[in-house]
Amino acid sequence: MTERLSAQITFLKRADELKTVERANVLLDQSRPENSAEHSWHLALWALVMAPLAGPDVNTDRVIRMLLLHDLVEIIVGDHPIHLSTDWESVAKSEHAAAVQLFGLLPSEQAEEFMSLWREFEADQTSDAQFAKILDRCQPLFQVVCATQPRPDHLDVVRDNLDGGRAAYLESVFPYAYRHAHDLLANKGADNNTFTNRLPFLTEADQLKSILRASRLMGSDRFENSAEHSWHIMLYAWVLSEYAGPNVRIDRVLQMLLLHDIVEIDAGDHPIHGQVDHAAQAAKEEAAAKRLFGMLPDSQRLAFVDLWHEFENAQSDDARFGKAIDRLQTPIANLETGGGSWIDYDVTFAQIEARVRPAIEAGAPDLWAWLEPQLTEYFSASEAACV
Repeated sequence: MTERLSAQITFLKRADELKTVERANVLLDQSRPENSAEHSWHLALWALVMAPLAGPDVNTDRVIRMLLLHDLVEIIVGDHPIHLSTDWESVAKSEHAAAVQLFGLLPSEQAEEFMSLWREFEADQTSDAQFAKILDRCQPLFQVVCATQPRPDHLDVVRDNLDGGRAAYLESVFPYAYRHAHDLLANKGADNNTFTNRLPFLTEADQLKSILRASRLMGSDRFENSAEHSWHIMLYAWVLSEYAGPNVRIDRVLQMLLLHDIVEIDAGDHPIHGQVDHAAQAAKEEAAAKRLFGMLPDSQRLAFVDLWHEFENAQSDDARFGKAIDRLQTPIANLETGGGSWIDYDVTFAQIEARVRPAIEAGAPDLWAWLEPQLTEYFSASEAACV
């Protein structure tokens, strides 16, 4: 198990690099470029929220998985903005080679699974891939037109994209989105339909990309944000799903992790090793869940709130595994960076055992058994250095 798990963790650590790949799009508040990891999280959220608009033969869970991994190749080849002159055939070859390299870090059957799903997305032939591609065309458009003060050059790209570019086909395959984008460009009022009454929630969710956590990226000094963190732990849960209990439904876990930190838009992030008034924080998060999920139609509002509560309470097998994964990612990052947030918060091994171990052991004991010796080695060395 150790060799197999180590290979899986190597892949997940390499995936951290997607958080440093900048896209041409910027955040809705225009503060900085969007990166490909948080874009992938946002697209997965689009898939979950817009599922009622998908065809009856679309499997939303497969779409979410496609979108989690579709841009991983950009770690090696970078992002290629659609409005620039590009040799797309050459890009496709480079991306395929990158996929082989990256997914090849995984055990063979997982590498084949990921490669097959990535190829399916790229080929754009199945119902699942076509819906995933539709969302990948939509999100960048609305990232521009829903901004309070969008950049004029970005608006020009959207117009060109809708009128003869890659997004023009949305007129026939996703007409609600196509018409609404044109209405926003023309400053017209919006129709109330199954697309427009879900868009405000997805627009509000963009703010999660600006909520900073205490942990840093593995290859950068900047702090991780909660959107890219959510994407990364979804990938963790998928890759490490074999260490879950027999009753765990991984796609439900992925949905929990997709939604679990959205409340931080209002309530903020509170580090596990920081000083927190837990009762006050719980009240803030409850109010945030009510406001944010309240932006959705009733059926989704109720379903999302229930899923969020299930994760928070950690009483089900699915929630316990999700909690275990949420606790696992940061220690791995801190070990990779020589201590990371443990140094910032003067964390001891006893604190790790009290605050991290119970959640990981409850949901994925094999993962704690793998992690514990590395933690012991790190903290022993740290204590020896201080003597």
